[in-house]
Amino acid sequence: MNDATILVVDDEPQIRRVLRATLSSNGYDVIEAKNGQEAIEMVIRERPDLILLDVNMPDMSGLEACSKIRLSFEGPIIMVTVRNSEHDKVVALDLGADDYVVKPFAIGELLARIRAALRRSTSEEPLPKIETPELTVDLEKRIVDVRGERVHLTPKEFEVLRLLVIQQGKPLTLKTGLTGSLGAGSRRADGEPSRSGKPAA
Repeated sequence: MNDATILVVDDEPQIRRVLRATLSSNGYDVIEAKNGQEAIEMVIRERPDLILLDVNMPDMSGLEACSKIRLSFEGPIIMVTVRNSEHDKVVALDLGADDYVVKPFAIGELLARIRAALRRSTSEEPLPKIETPELTVDLEKRIVDVRGERVHLTPKEFEVLRLLVIQQGKPLTLKTGLTGSLGAGSRRADGEPSRSGKPAA
């Protein structure tokens, strides 16, 4: 058993059924949402380990749902879509997705991407917290309070803050800063994802 819960978000019942059967047969617990708003509520209530999120959904797109889910969810988000342009991938990764899978996809590849994403998320050390009379930063929950007031940051702004907190007390070069914050979604020359955890599909 994998002991991981995966949230499948797709407006097509047939896709949800196929993914549920496939993931369940590979030892995962599966929960479902049929739209972005339901996914946001499910994340808060069920706290899944990983999310498979369809991009093309009515009312709230998967991209919008991804950016909202990222405000309270630190685990891996894999976008699933029929769109294969570089621009679409960049937008999804910049909004907080960890990976991007194009339909139709091979089940073996999807399962491998899920295993890799879960390995990365479980191998990371707990993120530090900052608590002072005027500032509270909870990197795990992606919460920032200044003088008791909640501050909402864009994904890139949060990545910059995360890097500064993690590197506190250490020299921070321009190259390190660009790689860790603005480089979300980029790959190193050897093809591995950057430390910011945003591999390209």
